[in-house]
Amino acid sequence: MNRSGIALLAAIALSTSAQAADLGWNGGGGSSPIYSPVSATQWSGFYAGVSGGFGWGTSVNDPALPGGSVDNNSNGWTIGGQVGYNMDMGGFVLGGEADLQWANIGYSEPIAGGTFTARTDMFGTLRARAGVPIGQVMPYGTVGVAYGRGSATEETTISSTQTANHFGWAAGVGLEAQATPNLSLKAEYLYVDLGAQNYNGLAVGNREIGQRFGVIRAGVNYKF
Repeated sequence: MNRSGIALLAAIALSTSAQAADLGWNGGGGSSPIYSPVSATQWSGFYAGVSGGFGWGTSVNDPALPGGSVDNNSNGWTIGGQVGYNMDMGGFVLGGEADLQWANIGYSEPIAGGTFTARTDMFGTLRARAGVPIGQVMPYGTVGVAYGRGSATEETTISSTQTANHFGWAAGVGLEAQATPNLSLKAEYLYVDLGAQNYNGLAVGNREIGQRFGVIRAGVNYKF
């Protein structure tokens, strides 16, 4: 699993929390103006929004094509939307979120007379979220299940494509900040493992193709 993105956002979240506590903590035993067991803002309610970003990871092509590799570096863009619900429990927020992303995360390599491409065309997740509000900013963690649609394409004198459904899991961290009582902005790192599926009927032979990638994305949510 690619831990670099998770470690980076976790460090930012911890640094933000520590700086907020240093600025507002009253060492004499009084309450802090920055953190309180009651949220300074209200996060409860349904929300919907849009998001987009960039993904990178590994496409597994087993067995490897002649002269190629089983593990291949992949990358590409994502764009889509999300819906969810938060429960503000006073200093702690629990919720759930579902998202659907159109994507172009994959790789290409040469074959005799053309190219072979394997990619994720779309993916979605259904995840739990848990966060701790610090004023109008909420660092959070998220984990859940993932699904996706992949394709394998041969471009020679004739173009041929096979598709398959993938299922796996996803986990990540993020920061969400309320710009207004109804509008919030978020930045998120999500690791997605869609597992491997068989792609049969290809001229280059039957393939077992797996997709694993991390996504850095930004989005905006509207709370109803």
